[in-house]
Amino acid sequence: MRRPAASAACLSFFLLSCATRPAAAQDSPAKSSSAPAPAPTAAPPANAPEMATHDTAPTFKVRVNLVLVRVVVRDEHGKIIGNLRKEDFLLYDNRKPQAISTFAVETPASHTVPVTTISDSGEPVAATATNAVVIPQRFIILLFDDLHLAMDDAVNVRTAAARIFDAMMPSDRISISTTSGQFAQDFTGDGDLLRRSLNNIISRDLNTREINPCPDVSYYQADLIENKNDTQALAVAAEDALQCAYNGDPQYAAAAQGLAQAAAARALSQGDNQSSYGYRHLEDALRRLSSMPGQRTIVFISPGFILSTLYIEGSEIIDRAARSNVMIDTLDARGLYAPDVGGDIANPPRDSFRTAGPKTAYRVAAQSAQQDILRDFAYGTGGTFFHNRNDLDVALREAIAAPPVSYVLGFSPQNLKLNGSFHTLKVALASKNKFDIQARRGYYAPRTLKDPAETAKQEIQEAVFSQEELNDLPVNLQTQFFKKNDTDARLAVLAHVDVKSIPFRKDGGRNNNELTLATAIFDQNGNFVTGGEKILEMKLFDATLEKLAHSGITVKSSFDVKPGTYLVRLVVRDAQGQEMAARNGAVVIPY
Repeated sequence: MRRPAASAACLSFFLLSCATRPAAAQDSPAKSSSAPAPAPTAAPPANAPEMATHDTAPTFKVRVNLVLVRVVVRDEHGKIIGNLRKEDFLLYDNRKPQAISTFAVETPASHTVPVTTISDSGEPVAATATNAVVIPQRFIILLFDDLHLAMDDAVNVRTAAARIFDAMMPSDRISISTTSGQFAQDFTGDGDLLRRSLNNIISRDLNTREINPCPDVSYYQADLIENKNDTQALAVAAEDALQCAYNGDPQYAAAAQGLAQAAAARALSQGDNQSSYGYRHLEDALRRLSSMPGQRTIVFISPGFILSTLYIEGSEIIDRAARSNVMIDTLDARGLYAPDVGGDIANPPRDSFRTAGPKTAYRVAAQSAQQDILRDFAYGTGGTFFHNRNDLDVALREAIAAPPVSYVLGFSPQNLKLNGSFHTLKVALASKNKFDIQARRGYYAPRTLKDPAETAKQEIQEAVFSQEELNDLPVNLQTQFFKKNDTDARLAVLAHVDVKSIPFRKDGGRNNNELTLATAIFDQNGNFVTGGEKILEMKLFDATLEKLAHSGITVKSSFDVKPGTYLVRLVVRDAQGQEMAARNGAVVIPY
Protein backbone atom coordinates (compact mmCIF):
# COMPACT_ATOMS: atom_id res chain seq x y z
CA MET A 1 0.00 0.00 0.00
CA ARG A 2 1.38 3.42 -0.98
CA ARG A 3 1.97 5.68 2.04
CA PRO A 4 0.22 9.04 1.48
CA ALA A 5 2.04 12.31 1.87
CA ALA A 6 2.51 13.71 5.38
CA SER A 7 -0.27 16.20 6.01
CA ALA A 8 -3.22 16.72 8.29
CA ALA A 9 -5.31 14.69 5.87
CA CYS A 10 -2.93 11.72 5.57
CA LEU A 11 -4.62 10.03 8.49
CA SER A 12 -7.77 9.87 6.46
CA PHE A 13 -6.31 7.00 4.49
CA PHE A 14 -4.26 5.00 6.96
CA LEU A 15 -3.78 5.44 10.72
CA LEU A 16 -0.73 3.61 11.95
CA SER A 17 1.58 3.46 14.96
CA CYS A 18 -0.83 5.22 17.32
CA ALA A 19 -0.87 2.44 19.90
CA THR A 20 2.89 2.17 20.09
CA ARG A 21 3.35 5.50 21.83
CA PRO A 22 1.82 7.01 24.93
CA ALA A 23 -0.87 9.62 24.54
CA ALA A 24 1.54 12.45 25.27
CA ALA A 25 3.65 11.46 22.27
CA GLN A 26 0.85 11.16 19.70
CA ASP A 27 1.14 13.05 16.44
CA SER A 28 -2.14 14.76 17.28
CA PRO A 29 -2.28 15.83 20.93
CA ALA A 30 -5.49 14.98 22.74
CA LYS A 31 -6.63 14.80 26.30
CA SER A 32 -6.36 11.23 27.58
CA SER A 33 -9.65 9.90 28.92
CA SER A 34 -11.30 6.53 29.64
CA ALA A 35 -14.52 7.68 27.98
CA PRO A 36 -15.44 9.57 24.81
CA ALA A 37 -14.96 13.30 25.21
CA PRO A 38 -18.12 15.39 25.09
CA ALA A 39 -19.03 16.93 21.78
CA PRO A 40 -17.69 20.47 21.45
CA THR A 41 -20.18 23.28 21.68
CA ALA A 42 -18.08 25.73 19.73
CA ALA A 43 -16.50 25.50 16.31
CA PRO A 44 -13.00 23.96 16.36
CA PRO A 45 -10.04 26.18 15.58
CA ALA A 46 -9.31 26.49 11.90
CA ASN A 47 -5.94 24.76 12.32
CA ALA A 48 -7.30 21.88 14.44
CA PRO A 49 -6.37 18.46 12.98
CA GLU A 50 -9.16 16.66 11.19
CA MET A 51 -8.42 13.38 12.95
CA ALA A 52 -6.50 12.44 16.04
CA THR A 53 -6.26 9.30 18.12
CA HIS A 54 -5.27 8.68 21.69
CA ASP A 55 -5.07 5.60 23.85
CA THR A 56 -7.15 5.25 26.99
CA ALA A 57 -7.15 2.85 29.90
CA PRO A 58 -9.09 -0.27 28.82
CA THR A 59 -12.64 -0.37 30.19
CA PHE A 60 -13.36 -3.86 29.71
CA LYS A 61 -21.46 -5.31 29.43
CA VAL A 62 -24.09 -6.69 24.85
CA ARG A 63 -26.58 -3.81 25.21
CA VAL A 64 -29.66 -4.89 27.12
CA ASN A 65 -31.95 -3.32 24.54
CA LEU A 66 -31.15 -6.45 22.55
CA VAL A 67 -31.60 -9.44 24.87
CA LEU A 68 -30.16 -12.72 23.60
CA VAL A 69 -31.62 -16.01 24.83
CA ARG A 70 -29.80 -19.25 24.02
CA VAL A 71 -32.20 -22.21 23.88
CA VAL A 72 -31.66 -25.98 23.81
CA VAL A 73 -34.70 -28.17 23.08
CA ARG A 74 -34.85 -31.88 23.91
CA ASP A 75 -37.56 -34.48 23.40
CA GLU A 76 -38.88 -36.81 26.12
CA HIS A 77 -35.89 -39.12 25.58
CA GLY A 78 -33.32 -36.33 25.95
CA LYS A 79 -32.56 -36.13 22.22
CA ILE A 80 -31.75 -32.68 20.85
CA ILE A 81 -34.36 -31.21 18.50
CA GLY A 82 -32.45 -29.49 15.71
CA ASN A 83 -34.98 -28.60 13.00
CA LEU A 84 -36.91 -25.75 14.62
CA ARG A 85 -37.46 -22.36 13.00
CA LYS A 86 -38.02 -18.85 14.27
CA GLU A 87 -41.80 -19.14 14.04
CA ASP A 88 -41.73 -22.27 16.23
CA PHE A 89 -40.75 -20.24 19.31
CA LEU A 90 -42.75 -18.03 21.65
CA LEU A 91 -40.88 -15.65 23.93
CA TYR A 92 -42.27 -13.86 27.00
CA ASP A 93 -40.76 -11.03 29.04
CA ASN A 94 -42.54 -10.68 32.40
CA ARG A 95 -45.37 -12.74 30.87
CA LYS A 96 -45.75 -10.32 27.95
CA PRO A 97 -45.21 -11.80 24.46
CA GLN A 98 -42.22 -10.39 22.59
CA ALA A 99 -41.38 -10.20 18.90
CA ILE A 100 -38.28 -12.26 18.11
CA SER A 101 -36.15 -9.88 16.08
CA THR A 102 -33.07 -12.04 15.58
CA PHE A 103 -32.78 -15.81 15.24
CA ALA A 104 -29.77 -18.04 14.73
CA VAL A 105 -29.10 -21.77 14.72
CA GLU A 106 -25.72 -22.66 16.18
CA THR A 107 -23.61 -25.81 16.20
CA PRO A 108 -20.23 -26.48 17.86
CA ALA A 109 -18.58 -25.39 14.60
CA SER A 110 -20.29 -22.01 14.52
CA HIS A 111 -17.41 -20.17 16.15
CA THR A 112 -14.57 -21.48 13.99
CA VAL A 113 -12.82 -18.61 12.23
CA PRO A 114 -9.85 -18.55 9.84
CA VAL A 115 -6.58 -16.96 10.80
CA THR A 116 -6.64 -13.45 9.36
CA THR A 117 -3.10 -12.09 9.08
CA ILE A 118 -1.25 -9.81 6.72
CA SER A 119 2.47 -9.61 6.15
CA ASP A 120 4.74 -6.71 7.05
CA SER A 121 4.45 -5.50 3.49
CA GLY A 122 0.69 -5.26 3.81
CA GLU A 123 -0.09 -8.27 1.60
CA PRO A 124 -2.76 -10.69 2.88
CA VAL A 125 -1.62 -14.14 4.02
CA ALA A 126 -4.00 -16.70 2.58
CA ALA A 127 -5.92 -18.72 5.16
CA THR A 128 -5.85 -22.49 4.71
CA ALA A 129 -7.76 -25.38 6.22
CA THR A 130 -4.77 -26.12 8.44
CA ASN A 131 -4.48 -22.68 9.97
CA ALA A 132 -8.13 -22.26 10.98
CA VAL A 133 -8.46 -21.69 14.70
CA VAL A 134 -11.32 -22.91 16.84
CA ILE A 135 -12.44 -20.14 19.17
CA PRO A 136 -12.99 -21.39 22.72
CA GLN A 137 -16.76 -21.21 22.74
CA ARG A 138 -17.83 -22.87 25.99
CA PHE A 139 -16.20 -22.42 29.40
CA ILE A 140 -17.19 -24.98 32.04
CA ILE A 141 -16.21 -25.13 35.69
CA LEU A 142 -16.62 -28.51 37.36
CA LEU A 143 -17.18 -27.39 40.95
CA PHE A 144 -16.90 -30.29 43.40
CA ASP A 145 -18.52 -29.66 46.78
CA ASP A 146 -15.81 -31.42 48.77
CA LEU A 147 -17.07 -29.75 51.97
CA HIS A 148 -20.24 -31.85 51.90
CA LEU A 149 -19.16 -34.87 49.84
CA ALA A 150 -18.80 -38.11 51.80
CA MET A 151 -15.63 -39.97 50.92
CA ASP A 152 -17.45 -42.77 49.09
CA ASP A 153 -19.40 -40.20 47.06
CA ALA A 154 -16.17 -38.36 46.26
CA VAL A 155 -14.65 -41.58 44.92
CA ASN A 156 -17.76 -42.29 42.83
CA VAL A 157 -17.95 -38.85 41.19
CA ARG A 158 -14.20 -38.83 40.64
CA THR A 159 -14.42 -42.17 38.83
CA ALA A 160 -17.40 -41.00 36.80
CA ALA A 161 -15.76 -37.70 35.86
CA ALA A 162 -12.62 -39.47 34.60
CA ARG A 163 -14.70 -40.99 31.79
CA ILE A 164 -16.28 -37.81 30.44
CA PHE A 165 -13.49 -35.74 28.99
CA ASP A 166 -13.56 -37.51 25.65
CA ALA A 167 -16.92 -35.73 25.16
CA MET A 168 -15.14 -32.37 25.01
CA MET A 169 -15.27 -30.43 21.78
CA PRO A 170 -12.19 -28.58 20.49
CA SER A 171 -13.94 -25.33 21.43
CA ASP A 172 -14.52 -26.43 25.07
CA ARG A 173 -12.38 -25.32 27.99
CA ILE A 174 -12.89 -26.95 31.40
CA SER A 175 -11.69 -25.93 34.85
CA ILE A 176 -11.88 -27.98 38.07
CA SER A 177 -12.49 -26.26 41.41
CA THR A 178 -13.59 -27.22 44.91
CA THR A 179 -15.80 -25.46 47.45
CA SER A 180 -13.08 -25.85 50.07
CA GLY A 181 -10.70 -23.84 47.90
CA GLN A 182 -7.99 -26.45 48.50
CA PHE A 183 -7.57 -27.27 44.81
CA ALA A 184 -8.14 -25.54 41.48
CA GLN A 185 -7.16 -26.45 37.92
CA ASP A 186 -7.33 -23.56 35.46
CA PHE A 187 -9.20 -23.75 32.16
CA THR A 188 -7.69 -26.18 29.70
CA GLY A 189 -8.62 -28.38 26.78
CA ASP A 190 -6.16 -31.09 27.90
CA GLY A 191 -8.27 -34.10 28.91
CA ASP A 192 -5.32 -35.99 30.39
CA LEU A 193 -4.44 -33.07 32.65
CA LEU A 194 -8.04 -32.86 33.82
CA ARG A 195 -8.12 -36.59 34.59
CA ARG A 196 -5.00 -36.31 36.71
CA SER A 197 -6.47 -33.31 38.51
CA LEU A 198 -9.39 -35.42 39.73
CA ASN A 199 -7.06 -37.18 42.17
CA ASN A 200 -7.26 -34.04 44.29
CA ILE A 201 -11.01 -34.43 44.85
CA ILE A 202 -11.43 -35.83 48.36
CA SER A 203 -13.83 -35.20 51.22
CA ARG A 204 -12.78 -32.20 53.30
CA ASP A 205 -14.58 -31.07 56.45
CA LEU A 206 -13.98 -27.69 58.04
CA ASN A 207 -15.28 -28.94 61.37
CA THR A 208 -13.73 -31.42 63.78
CA ARG A 209 -16.28 -34.17 64.21
CA GLU A 210 -16.80 -35.58 67.68
CA ILE A 211 -17.00 -39.34 68.16
CA ASN A 212 -20.24 -40.24 69.89
CA PRO A 213 -21.25 -36.65 70.69
CA CYS A 214 -23.64 -36.14 73.58
CA PRO A 215 -26.24 -35.24 72.54
CA ASP A 216 -25.99 -36.00 68.82
CA VAL A 217 -27.78 -33.10 67.09
CA SER A 218 -27.67 -32.93 63.29
CA TYR A 219 -27.57 -29.71 61.28
CA TYR A 220 -31.15 -30.33 60.15
CA GLN A 221 -32.39 -30.86 63.70
CA ALA A 222 -30.41 -27.84 64.92
CA ASP A 223 -32.10 -25.72 62.25
CA LEU A 224 -35.49 -26.88 63.52
CA ILE A 225 -34.54 -25.98 67.09
CA GLU A 226 -32.75 -22.68 66.59
CA ASN A 227 -34.48 -21.15 63.55
CA LYS A 228 -37.93 -22.72 63.50
CA ASN A 229 -38.51 -23.00 67.27
CA ASP A 230 -39.58 -26.62 66.91
CA THR A 231 -40.38 -27.76 70.46
CA GLN A 232 -40.53 -31.42 69.46
CA ALA A 233 -37.02 -31.30 67.98
CA LEU A 234 -35.75 -29.68 71.19
CA ALA A 235 -37.53 -32.30 73.34
CA VAL A 236 -35.89 -35.09 71.30
CA ALA A 237 -32.45 -33.51 71.73
CA ALA A 238 -33.08 -33.00 75.46
CA GLU A 239 -34.14 -36.64 75.89
CA ASP A 240 -31.03 -37.70 73.99
CA ALA A 241 -28.87 -35.59 76.36
CA LEU A 242 -30.65 -36.97 79.41
CA GLN A 243 -29.94 -40.54 78.34
CA CYS A 244 -26.29 -40.12 77.29
CA ALA A 245 -25.16 -37.66 79.98
CA TYR A 246 -27.35 -38.48 83.01
CA ASN A 247 -28.37 -42.12 82.43
CA GLY A 248 -32.00 -41.06 82.06
CA ASP A 249 -32.30 -39.57 85.55
CA PRO A 250 -35.32 -37.20 85.28
CA GLN A 251 -34.04 -34.87 88.00
CA TYR A 252 -31.44 -33.62 85.49
CA ALA A 253 -34.04 -32.72 82.83
CA ALA A 254 -33.29 -28.99 83.00
CA ALA A 255 -29.56 -29.58 82.67
CA ALA A 256 -30.18 -31.94 79.75
CA GLN A 257 -32.23 -29.29 77.98
CA GLY A 258 -29.37 -26.82 78.43
CA LEU A 259 -26.97 -29.34 76.88
CA ALA A 260 -29.41 -29.84 74.00
CA GLN A 261 -29.68 -26.12 73.28
CA ALA A 262 -25.91 -25.67 73.40
CA ALA A 263 -25.39 -28.64 71.07
CA ALA A 264 -28.00 -27.26 68.64
CA ALA A 265 -26.38 -23.82 68.59
CA ARG A 266 -22.97 -25.41 67.97
CA ALA A 267 -24.23 -27.70 65.18
CA LEU A 268 -26.04 -24.83 63.48
CA SER A 269 -23.01 -22.56 63.62
CA GLN A 270 -20.74 -25.25 62.19
CA GLY A 271 -23.20 -26.10 59.43
CA ASP A 272 -23.79 -22.46 58.49
CA ASN A 273 -20.06 -21.76 58.42
CA GLN A 274 -19.44 -24.70 56.12
CA SER A 275 -22.26 -23.71 53.76
CA SER A 276 -21.16 -20.06 53.75
CA TYR A 277 -17.63 -21.14 52.90
CA GLY A 278 -18.96 -23.15 49.97
CA TYR A 279 -21.05 -20.19 48.80
CA ARG A 280 -17.98 -17.97 48.73
CA HIS A 281 -16.12 -20.35 46.45
CA LEU A 282 -19.19 -20.69 44.23
CA GLU A 283 -19.16 -16.90 43.95
CA ASP A 284 -15.46 -17.08 43.07
CA ALA A 285 -16.32 -19.47 40.24
CA LEU A 286 -18.98 -17.02 39.01
CA ARG A 287 -16.51 -14.15 39.02
CA ARG A 288 -13.97 -16.27 37.15
CA LEU A 289 -16.48 -17.20 34.47
CA SER A 290 -17.68 -13.62 34.08
CA SER A 291 -14.33 -12.69 32.56
CA MET A 292 -14.40 -15.46 29.94
CA PRO A 293 -15.58 -14.80 26.38
CA GLY A 294 -18.49 -16.99 25.30
CA GLN A 295 -20.95 -19.46 26.82
CA ARG A 296 -20.41 -20.09 30.53
CA THR A 297 -21.55 -23.03 32.65
CA ILE A 298 -20.90 -24.24 36.18
CA VAL A 299 -21.49 -27.93 36.86
CA PHE A 300 -22.02 -28.08 40.62
CA ILE A 301 -21.37 -31.62 41.89
CA SER A 302 -22.68 -31.98 45.42
CA PRO A 303 -24.86 -34.13 47.67
CA GLY A 304 -26.66 -30.87 48.48
CA PHE A 305 -26.95 -29.24 51.86
CA ILE A 306 -29.47 -27.65 54.18
CA LEU A 307 -30.22 -24.00 53.51
CA SER A 308 -30.95 -23.05 57.15
CA THR A 309 -30.99 -19.23 57.19
CA LEU A 310 -28.89 -18.89 54.03
CA TYR A 311 -31.80 -18.37 51.62
CA ILE A 312 -30.66 -14.84 50.80
CA GLU A 313 -27.13 -15.99 49.95
CA GLY A 314 -28.50 -18.68 47.64
CA SER A 315 -30.82 -16.18 45.95
CA GLU A 316 -27.96 -13.73 45.47
CA ILE A 317 -25.89 -16.42 43.73
CA ILE A 318 -28.79 -17.13 41.34
CA ASP A 319 -29.19 -13.40 40.67
CA ARG A 320 -25.48 -12.96 40.06
CA ALA A 321 -25.45 -15.91 37.66
CA ALA A 322 -28.38 -14.35 35.76
CA ARG A 323 -26.58 -11.02 35.55
CA SER A 324 -23.45 -12.75 34.21
CA ASN A 325 -25.42 -15.05 31.89
CA VAL A 326 -23.92 -18.09 33.64
CA MET A 327 -25.87 -21.35 33.63
CA ILE A 328 -25.55 -23.69 36.62
CA ASP A 329 -26.09 -27.40 36.03
CA THR A 330 -26.28 -29.41 39.24
CA LEU A 331 -25.54 -33.08 39.85
CA ASP A 332 -26.63 -34.89 43.01
CA ALA A 333 -23.42 -36.74 43.87
CA ARG A 334 -25.36 -39.40 45.82
CA GLY A 335 -26.70 -40.77 42.55
CA LEU A 336 -29.63 -43.14 42.82
CA TYR A 337 -29.96 -43.64 46.56
CA ALA A 338 -32.40 -44.98 49.11
CA PRO A 339 -33.04 -43.01 52.31
CA ASP A 340 -30.34 -43.77 54.88
CA VAL A 341 -32.41 -44.60 57.95
CA GLY A 342 -29.51 -46.14 59.87
CA GLY A 343 -27.10 -43.20 59.84
CA ASP A 344 -23.33 -43.42 59.42
CA ILE A 345 -22.18 -47.06 59.55
CA ALA A 346 -18.75 -45.98 60.85
CA ASN A 347 -20.37 -44.03 63.67
CA PRO A 348 -23.76 -45.65 64.32
CA PRO A 349 -26.27 -43.64 66.36
CA ARG A 350 -26.85 -44.52 70.02
CA ASP A 351 -30.50 -43.56 70.07
CA SER A 352 -32.84 -44.75 72.78
CA PHE A 353 -36.26 -46.12 72.02
CA ARG A 354 -37.63 -42.66 72.88
CA THR A 355 -35.55 -40.81 70.28
CA ALA A 356 -34.82 -43.41 67.58
CA GLY A 357 -38.06 -42.80 65.65
CA PRO A 358 -37.96 -38.99 65.49
CA LYS A 359 -34.22 -38.88 64.71
CA THR A 360 -34.67 -41.38 61.90
CA ALA A 361 -37.40 -39.13 60.49
CA TYR A 362 -35.04 -36.14 60.74
CA ARG A 363 -32.30 -38.02 58.86
CA VAL A 364 -34.66 -38.97 56.03
CA ALA A 365 -36.15 -35.45 55.84
CA ALA A 366 -32.67 -33.92 55.75
CA GLN A 367 -31.58 -36.17 52.89
CA SER A 368 -34.60 -35.03 50.89
CA ALA A 369 -34.20 -31.34 51.80
CA GLN A 370 -30.57 -31.37 50.66
CA GLN A 371 -31.78 -31.48 47.05
CA ASP A 372 -33.57 -28.14 47.32
CA ILE A 373 -30.49 -26.00 46.82
CA LEU A 374 -29.39 -28.06 43.80
CA ARG A 375 -32.83 -27.75 42.23
CA ASP A 376 -32.98 -24.00 42.88
CA PHE A 377 -29.54 -23.33 41.39
CA ALA A 378 -30.36 -25.24 38.22
CA TYR A 379 -33.90 -24.08 37.61
CA GLY A 380 -33.10 -20.49 38.60
CA THR A 381 -30.34 -20.15 35.99
CA GLY A 382 -31.74 -22.23 33.13
CA GLY A 383 -29.59 -25.24 33.93
CA THR A 384 -30.37 -28.93 34.35
CA PHE A 385 -30.79 -30.78 37.67
CA PHE A 386 -29.39 -34.31 37.36
CA HIS A 387 -30.60 -36.46 40.25
CA ASN A 388 -31.83 -39.91 41.26
CA ARG A 389 -29.72 -41.72 38.67
CA ASN A 390 -26.94 -44.26 38.96
CA ASP A 391 -25.20 -43.31 35.68
CA LEU A 392 -23.23 -40.36 37.03
CA ASP A 393 -20.78 -40.48 34.13
CA VAL A 394 -23.63 -40.16 31.61
CA ALA A 395 -25.10 -37.26 33.58
CA LEU A 396 -21.74 -35.49 33.65
CA ARG A 397 -21.22 -36.16 29.96
CA GLU A 398 -24.59 -34.57 29.21
CA ALA A 399 -23.69 -31.60 31.40
CA ILE A 400 -20.38 -30.79 29.69
CA ALA A 401 -21.17 -31.86 26.12
CA ALA A 402 -21.92 -29.05 23.71
CA PRO A 403 -25.42 -29.54 22.31
CA PRO A 404 -25.24 -30.38 18.59
CA VAL A 405 -27.81 -27.65 17.92
CA SER A 406 -28.86 -24.62 19.93
CA TYR A 407 -30.97 -21.60 19.04
CA VAL A 408 -30.23 -17.97 19.81
CA LEU A 409 -33.33 -15.79 20.08
CA GLY A 410 -33.00 -12.02 20.27
CA PHE A 411 -35.59 -9.42 21.15
CA SER A 412 -35.73 -5.74 22.06
CA PRO A 413 -37.85 -5.11 25.17
CA GLN A 414 -40.62 -2.60 24.58
CA ASN A 415 -41.06 0.33 26.98
CA LEU A 416 -38.18 -0.91 29.09
CA LYS A 417 -37.88 0.94 32.39
CA LEU A 418 -34.29 1.68 33.33
CA ASN A 419 -34.66 0.78 37.01
CA GLY A 420 -32.41 -2.27 37.39
CA SER A 421 -35.39 -4.60 37.98
CA PHE A 422 -35.32 -8.32 37.23
CA HIS A 423 -37.33 -9.49 34.22
CA THR A 424 -38.44 -13.12 34.03
CA LEU A 425 -38.07 -14.83 30.67
CA LYS A 426 -40.04 -17.79 29.37
CA VAL A 427 -39.52 -19.65 26.12
CA ALA A 428 -42.29 -21.90 24.78
CA LEU A 429 -43.07 -23.71 21.54
CA ALA A 430 -45.98 -22.71 19.34
CA SER A 431 -46.69 -26.38 18.61
CA LYS A 432 -47.31 -27.13 22.31
CA ASN A 433 -45.10 -30.21 22.09
CA LYS A 434 -44.04 -31.48 25.50
CA PHE A 435 -40.37 -30.91 24.86
CA ASP A 436 -37.87 -29.91 27.52
CA ILE A 437 -36.68 -26.34 26.96
CA GLN A 438 -33.43 -25.16 28.51
CA ALA A 439 -32.94 -21.38 28.52
CA ARG A 440 -31.97 -18.51 30.75
CA ARG A 441 -34.63 -17.53 33.28
CA GLY A 442 -34.32 -13.77 33.17
CA TYR A 443 -32.24 -10.63 32.86
CA TYR A 444 -31.77 -7.34 34.66
CA ALA A 445 -32.83 -4.07 33.12
CA PRO A 446 -30.10 -1.43 33.14
CA ARG A 447 -30.25 1.44 35.57
CA THR A 448 -30.51 4.97 34.30
CA LEU A 449 -27.01 6.31 33.87
CA LYS A 450 -26.80 10.07 33.81
CA ASP A 451 -23.26 9.94 32.47
CA PRO A 452 -23.23 8.89 28.77
CA ALA A 453 -19.57 7.96 29.12
CA GLU A 454 -20.43 5.41 31.80
CA THR A 455 -23.13 3.96 29.55
CA ALA A 456 -20.61 3.58 26.75
CA LYS A 457 -18.15 1.85 29.09
CA GLN A 458 -20.71 -0.72 30.16
CA GLU A 459 -21.82 -1.45 26.59
CA ILE A 460 -18.25 -1.92 25.42
CA GLN A 461 -17.36 -4.13 28.39
CA GLU A 462 -20.29 -6.47 27.76
CA ALA A 463 -19.50 -6.67 24.07
CA VAL A 464 -15.82 -7.42 24.63
CA PHE A 465 -16.55 -10.43 26.82
CA SER A 466 -19.17 -11.82 24.47
CA GLN A 467 -18.66 -13.74 21.25
CA GLU A 468 -21.73 -12.41 19.48
CA GLU A 469 -21.01 -10.43 16.34
CA LEU A 470 -22.60 -6.98 16.19
CA ASN A 471 -23.16 -5.35 12.83
CA ASP A 472 -24.44 -1.83 13.48
CA LEU A 473 -21.27 -0.44 11.93
CA PRO A 474 -19.38 -1.77 8.87
CA VAL A 475 -16.04 -2.88 10.32
CA ASN A 476 -13.45 -5.39 9.08
CA LEU A 477 -10.75 -6.95 11.25
CA GLN A 478 -7.25 -8.05 10.26
CA THR A 479 -4.18 -8.98 12.27
CA GLN A 480 -0.49 -8.66 11.60
CA PHE A 481 2.52 -9.82 13.60
CA PHE A 482 6.23 -9.25 13.66
CA LYS A 483 8.59 -11.52 15.60
CA LYS A 484 11.30 -9.58 17.39
CA ASN A 485 13.10 -12.77 18.40
CA ASP A 486 12.28 -16.35 19.41
CA THR A 487 10.41 -15.28 22.54
CA ASP A 488 8.87 -11.89 21.75
CA ALA A 489 6.52 -10.65 19.07
CA ARG A 490 4.48 -7.58 18.16
CA LEU A 491 0.82 -8.18 17.31
CA ALA A 492 -1.03 -5.51 15.36
CA VAL A 493 -4.82 -5.39 15.14
CA LEU A 494 -6.16 -3.39 12.20
CA ALA A 495 -9.75 -2.17 12.16
CA HIS A 496 -11.03 -0.91 8.81
CA VAL A 497 -14.16 1.22 9.20
CA ASP A 498 -16.46 2.20 6.33
CA VAL A 499 -17.51 5.74 7.22
CA LYS A 500 -20.41 5.93 4.75
CA SER A 501 -22.77 4.47 7.38
CA ILE A 502 -21.48 6.53 10.30
CA PRO A 503 -23.55 9.57 11.33
CA PHE A 504 -21.75 12.89 11.75
CA ARG A 505 -22.73 16.11 13.50
CA LYS A 506 -22.06 19.25 11.48
CA ASP A 507 -20.47 22.03 13.51
CA GLY A 508 -18.37 24.95 12.38
CA GLY A 509 -18.06 23.66 8.85
CA ARG A 510 -16.76 20.26 10.02
CA ASN A 511 -18.24 16.77 10.41
CA ASN A 512 -17.78 15.57 13.99
CA ASN A 513 -17.87 12.16 15.63
CA GLU A 514 -15.75 9.89 17.82
CA LEU A 515 -15.03 6.20 17.48
CA THR A 516 -14.01 4.13 20.50
CA LEU A 517 -12.11 1.00 19.47
CA ALA A 518 -11.65 -1.61 22.21
CA THR A 519 -9.36 -4.56 21.56
CA ALA A 520 -8.97 -7.62 23.79
CA ILE A 521 -6.44 -10.41 23.24
CA PHE A 522 -7.20 -13.84 24.74
CA ASP A 523 -5.01 -16.93 24.72
CA GLN A 524 -6.22 -20.26 23.36
CA ASN A 525 -7.77 -21.15 26.73
CA GLY A 526 -9.76 -17.92 26.83
CA ASN A 527 -7.61 -16.16 29.41
CA PHE A 528 -7.35 -12.41 28.94
CA VAL A 529 -3.78 -11.52 27.94
CA THR A 530 -3.80 -7.85 27.06
CA GLY A 531 -5.93 -5.19 25.49
CA GLY A 532 -6.55 -1.51 25.16
CA GLU A 533 -8.87 1.22 24.03
CA LYS A 534 -8.28 3.87 21.42
CA ILE A 535 -10.40 6.92 20.69
CA LEU A 536 -10.45 8.36 17.18
CA GLU A 537 -11.60 11.97 17.17
CA MET A 538 -12.92 13.12 13.78
CA LYS A 539 -13.48 16.75 12.81
CA LEU A 540 -13.57 16.36 9.04
CA PHE A 541 -14.00 18.91 6.30
CA ASP A 542 -16.52 17.98 3.61
CA ALA A 543 -13.79 17.19 1.08
CA THR A 544 -12.03 14.84 3.48
CA LEU A 545 -15.26 13.09 4.37
CA GLU A 546 -15.99 12.56 0.67
CA LYS A 547 -12.59 10.93 0.20
CA LEU A 548 -13.06 8.72 3.23
CA ALA A 549 -16.41 7.57 1.91
CA HIS A 550 -14.42 5.76 -0.81
CA SER A 551 -11.35 4.63 1.14
CA GLY A 552 -12.58 4.16 4.71
CA ILE A 553 -10.39 4.48 7.79
CA THR A 554 -7.93 1.92 9.12
CA VAL A 555 -6.85 2.18 12.75
CA LYS A 556 -3.97 0.09 14.03
CA SER A 557 -3.38 -0.98 17.63
CA SER A 558 -0.27 -2.92 18.61
CA PHE A 559 0.52 -5.21 21.53
CA ASP A 560 3.60 -7.04 22.81
CA VAL A 561 2.91 -10.79 23.10
CA LYS A 562 4.71 -14.11 23.15
CA PRO A 563 4.50 -16.63 20.30
CA GLY A 564 1.31 -18.69 20.47
CA THR A 565 -2.30 -18.83 19.35
CA TYR A 566 -4.48 -15.86 20.22
CA LEU A 567 -8.10 -14.87 19.90
CA VAL A 568 -8.79 -11.25 19.03
CA ARG A 569 -12.00 -9.45 19.99
CA LEU A 570 -12.60 -6.01 18.46
CA VAL A 571 -15.46 -3.72 19.49
CA VAL A 572 -16.13 -0.38 17.82
CA ARG A 573 -18.65 2.19 19.07
CA ASP A 574 -19.45 5.63 17.68
CA ALA A 575 -20.45 8.53 19.92
CA GLN A 576 -23.08 10.19 17.72
CA GLY A 577 -25.25 7.23 16.66
CA GLN A 578 -24.19 5.09 19.65
CA GLU A 579 -23.96 2.13 17.28
CA MET A 580 -21.60 -0.79 17.70
CA ALA A 581 -19.73 -3.43 15.79
CA ALA A 582 -17.97 -6.49 17.20
CA ARG A 583 -15.66 -8.88 15.38
CA ASN A 584 -13.77 -12.07 16.24
CA GLY A 585 -10.39 -12.96 14.81
CA ALA A 586 -7.52 -15.34 15.45
CA VAL A 587 -3.81 -15.35 14.88
CA VAL A 588 -1.08 -17.99 15.21
CA ILE A 589 2.41 -16.68 15.93
CA PRO A 590 4.82 -19.59 15.42
CA TYR A 591 7.47 -20.38 18.00
